[in-house]
Amino acid sequence: MQRRHFLQTTAAATVLPTLLGGLPISTYGFSPEFLELTGSATQTDRVLVLIQLIGGNDGLNTIIPLDQYTNLLRARPNVAIAQNRVLPLRAATGIHPAMAKVKNLFDNGQIGIVQNVGYPDATGSHFDSTDIWTSATDSNVLNSSGWGGRYLNNEYPGFPIGYPNAQAPHPLAITIGSVVSNVVQGPAVNMGMAINSTSSFLQLLTGGVDTAPNTPAGHELTFIRQVVRQTEVYVTAIQQAAARAQNLSPLYPTAGENPLADQLKIVAQLVAGGLQTRVYVCSLGGFDTHGAQVDGGDGNTTGEHAKLLGYLSGALDAFQDDLRRLRVQDRVVGMTFSEFGRRILSNSANGTDHGEAGPMIVFGTSVNPIIHGPNPTIPDEPTFFENLPMQIDFRAIYASILKDWFQVPQTLINTLLPSRVGQFPYVPVIRQGTVTGSTPAAELEVAEFSVFPNPAQDRATCTFECQGGHVQVVLRDVVGREVRRVVDRAMPRGQCQVPVDVSGLKAGLYYCHVREGQRVSARSLSVL
Repeated sequence: MQRRHFLQTTAAATVLPTLLGGLPISTYGFSPEFLELTGSATQTDRVLVLIQLIGGNDGLNTIIPLDQYTNLLRARPNVAIAQNRVLPLRAATGIHPAMAKVKNLFDNGQIGIVQNVGYPDATGSHFDSTDIWTSATDSNVLNSSGWGGRYLNNEYPGFPIGYPNAQAPHPLAITIGSVVSNVVQGPAVNMGMAINSTSSFLQLLTGGVDTAPNTPAGHELTFIRQVVRQTEVYVTAIQQAAARAQNLSPLYPTAGENPLADQLKIVAQLVAGGLQTRVYVCSLGGFDTHGAQVDGGDGNTTGEHAKLLGYLSGALDAFQDDLRRLRVQDRVVGMTFSEFGRRILSNSANGTDHGEAGPMIVFGTSVNPIIHGPNPTIPDEPTFFENLPMQIDFRAIYASILKDWFQVPQTLINTLLPSRVGQFPYVPVIRQGTVTGSTPAAELEVAEFSVFPNPAQDRATCTFECQGGHVQVVLRDVVGREVRRVVDRAMPRGQCQVPVDVSGLKAGLYYCHVREGQRVSARSLSVL
């Protein structure tokens, strides 16, 4: 067996059976450059938590377009949530009543929502769509590597030889649960490794790295023994971190009642315990709700989908409360993703079928607590196969988090997230002023920047504080293409109000970019 094939087929599948809270944990190697990049030796370490909603979450019953409710009810009368039971987020947008705790987090500035997220040329396949979301490549490109794995491969083409070491003692990413994410799969090998092997493998190879014959098979045996030795060290590091912190929130349900809360409880404990891991991957399954999505009772507010959303809502609430009590809340942001949304029309089985775009939820004290993008448009008479079109490419969210949370250079982001459309537009999912680095974020932002009205129909006004110098105001679409150059000239110091003509533009989401010297900012603008 070749070394590359061994890691691809074995390392990603091995898990520690019961390490913390009765849950299996799989870990992946840590990059010292990434350690230095994120400042992990200090209390300002940045941690990203990914929650995969497996099966394709029904976005229209999660984040509900109240301004489209008449058409929504007509399209899915047997599953639509009764309007008087929808919890309002904003005047035109509501949320499922099972997510009351997420609404409270939104009201308290710890939740952001990104509307109509997907990818071009969507496929309705669970497997294909999951591969696309985790690999972050175009839908017509076959790529088995993950976007995190490509980053690690760029930094450490020789991994895993020589790791862990004194400079990089901890894993880079941890997947909690039985499903190991493809996000950190490298182009040739899994850029990480499981922290434990199967029991039969441990029985075969135990202890240190013994001398093997100087033959091709002996070389592979030596390599396998090195893998085992490394996994044992990572297990010790995780156990030590877990011993240094205890969960403090009383909001966690009893173990086993909420599978996602059980996972996030471990994440909070490890973060507070000083583990230098930067990315955690959790998951919640069951969202493939072709039938029995609702049980028809209480205004369609109960049923399988409501139960799952209740798990998500309760888990996020307890997690954020625990991070606050552990005093690490400003170090952690997270986001949900699902392979696709559901179709506009419901089916006769009180369910919904595979669709395309849907909402993403970002969470944490450092997120921008707004609704990014307009509500999806529900046609008067949608066909059975009609889907919600994508307005924001999911890779734009990845790119923005890499840029703002981890300060990855744009040139590297372009390599990690390749696309036929080029660089993805900036989506400000992280709140201004939280970017790390030697230059304060406030000095990089255009002051007092706003766009009003928003949404706009014919014209909006871009307002900002100018320092006096050359200014560019550019309107871009969701794939980053310039559609209008509003201003490109010197402007006087003081408050500037620039009219932005949006007449003739196709309805949808755009981004208004303002640049003045080293100061640059962007705001989303919905065009009706």
